[in-house]
Amino acid sequence: MSRPRVGVLALQGDTREHVAALREAGVDAMTVRRQTELDVVDALVIPGGESTTMSHLLIEFELLEPLRKRVAEDMPVYGSCAGMILLATDIVDAGADGRRAIPLRGIDMTVRRNAFGRQVDSFEEDIPFDGLDSPVHAVFIRAPWVERVGEGVQVLAEAAGHPVAVRQGRMLATAFHPEITGDRRVHRLFVDILTGRA
Repeated sequence: MSRPRVGVLALQGDTREHVAALREAGVDAMTVRRQTELDVVDALVIPGGESTTMSHLLIEFELLEPLRKRVAEDMPVYGSCAGMILLATDIVDAGADGRRAIPLRGIDMTVRRNAFGRQVDSFEEDIPFDGLDSPVHAVFIRAPWVERVGEGVQVLAEAAGHPVAVRQGRMLATAFHPEITGDRRVHRLFVDILTGRA
């Protein structure tokens, strides 16, 4: 059996780091900027970046509706930081008219953008992560948090009293950036979700 092919949405954000992390986690990884590339991947990572800019670019590159369709069809998706925001069903403080973060409705949750504050409020913290044998070193950069989870959404980690890592079915999201720490366990978890081992 061939190795799964996982795409990393490459419109904006820390694409290279996710590609490297996925390859280390044992899958073929490629960047996705157009529908023809989205059509050939088995799963997708939506990286950190700026959620309103990414939403604008999804429209500009005619990827929003094709991506929503793949999400609705249960393609496995992992979103980190801005990716978590986009995977939500509801976004608090989504942005001004004409420049809003657009929910893909992959995980039944309400997410607040920039919940931990501005860039200067970014921080790092070791947090317990359900299913992993030791805490994850989590890097929060203008990070969101989850304000509501629906039935069937599993909270995997919390910080400051709010969920910062969640899973629903084959969808996974973190408010932090595991791709920049060298710890590949979150990416391996996503690969296990994709291959049916988790």
